[in-house]
Amino acid sequence: MAAARADTLQPVELADGVEIQLRVAGPAVRSMAYMIDLLIRIGIDIGVAILAFWVLPVMIGPKVTGGLVMLFMFFMEWFYNVLFEAGAKGATPGQRSMKLRVMSVTGGPVTLAQAVMRNFLRVVDFMPGLYLTGIVCMLFTKRFQRLGDLVANTVVTYADPPTAITPNVEIRAERRAPSQVLTREEQAALLQFMERAPLWADERRLELAALTQPLTLAPGVEGLRRLCGMALWLQEPEEKRGGPPPIKGAPLFRS
Repeated sequence: MAAARADTLQPVELADGVEIQLRVAGPAVRSMAYMIDLLIRIGIDIGVAILAFWVLPVMIGPKVTGGLVMLFMFFMEWFYNVLFEAGAKGATPGQRSMKLRVMSVTGGPVTLAQAVMRNFLRVVDFMPGLYLTGIVCMLFTKRFQRLGDLVANTVVTYADPPTAITPNVEIRAERRAPSQVLTREEQAALLQFMERAPLWADERRLELAALTQPLTLAPGVEGLRRLCGMALWLQEPEEKRGGPPPIKGAPLFRS
């Protein structure tokens, strides 16, 4: 089995068809973020230990203090990462210091269930020691995902804003009148298509353009160009459009 190519830019298609690139974080920078979080947790644990040894036994007794300390240690071990990753920033203090964040593989923020799942599986990624299982798994996945990430459908990325992928199919459209009368709603949909088309992947643009083939009377890339040409025609002021009015024809969208 060959290791995946170390390409930190990974394409992700969002629900609305826009394809973006996420810059995923590799094992080295993630290990540094983990060490920072570990030092923070050790510092907090030392502070709690001092408080539990000198102050709390006098106030609430040694038995209650011992129980509270054990409860706190349990929370720090299992929920420290969950609390921060499921928050608004999507990152622990260590991850934020390295300009990282945890995201869903769909490009959205991590849910509480995903944060719990990926962090509770750290015990598996740690086996047999020093996160060996997790590191090997990251090296053999193109998005550097450990087992917890694979199960929770999450990925660790750099916090830079994602960039839209420029489609390969260039739209070279000439202004042309529609072949039939369009309602206001259809005109608005056509203009919105023209506005968002540069953000969509090639396959999504061609897929949507194919639905309007009764209007464009052409398949594939040519149909896409004609559709965009009609949108350019609609963008012109009415007095500048010129030419005969469109003739009523077949429905715009095929059922």
